[in-house]
Amino acid sequence: MGSLLVASPLLLPSLSRSFLPKLQSQPQHISPRISLCNQYPFRLSFQSSFPRKSLCCHRSLAGAFNASSEGTVSVINIEDFNEKDWSFLDSEELNSEQAKRNIDRITSAGEISESSRVLVSVGSEGFVDHLVESSTTQLLLVVHDSIFFLAGIKEKYDEVKCWQGELIYVPEKWTPFDVIFLYFLPALLFELDQIFAALAKRCSSGARVVISHPQGREVLEQQRKEFPDIVNGNLPDKTTLQKVAADHSFEMTEFVDEPGFYLAVLKFSEAN
Repeated sequence: MGSLLVASPLLLPSLSRSFLPKLQSQPQHISPRISLCNQYPFRLSFQSSFPRKSLCCHRSLAGAFNASSEGTVSVINIEDFNEKDWSFLDSEELNSEQAKRNIDRITSAGEISESSRVLVSVGSEGFVDHLVESSTTQLLLVVHDSIFFLAGIKEKYDEVKCWQGELIYVPEKWTPFDVIFLYFLPALLFELDQIFAALAKRCSSGARVVISHPQGREVLEQQRKEFPDIVNGNLPDKTTLQKVAADHSFEMTEFVDEPGFYLAVLKFSEAN
């Protein structure tokens, strides 16, 4: 049975503290096959203008944490979640032919091969679907803040690894990565320098980092107004990105910054 990894309780802002078990500080496993819908009544509260959705209708959610593969299981009695609404990353506008072409460009920029170890940070469900359907990889790891999003991915693709928490804390046991997609960089809470410092420790020589927004800055500004609790940052300009990346041995190989599309590709060269 596959498992979904969740960071320590300190990295679980969506879980009410009164329902959290006492866990060790190391990443935790969640079984994606356990549904709480028939055992524990709870609701999903969104902090945006989107209508509420029933979790039981939307996804089955894991409810058991294992401190290790051999440790005891602590069951979470969950009655209420305050979960951010990430559904805007799969908006109807992304079904347009232009948006689909942009997503193809983002995927192609990674130059994925069958031996690639791939990480996706804050991806949309549609983007993960596209990657699974279009590419064969040695490893595909999806990192996201939302445990609901990851439970949905794991429900569909048991072979995909999932980890809940911040990008810069991803365990090195899956490294080195050959391709890293920063699909929605403005949602990350850290400075660009911190992000590249963490990536440099987790990339193989020649690894490609792809920063993107399939709808560009114009849509990003709309998203910032509508979802200020999620959109905390911005898309870096070329000069800033080149300087920060170079400080950590990344070289820019492609940069597109159009009103309706953003793409930056950087290649890692290990420092001597």
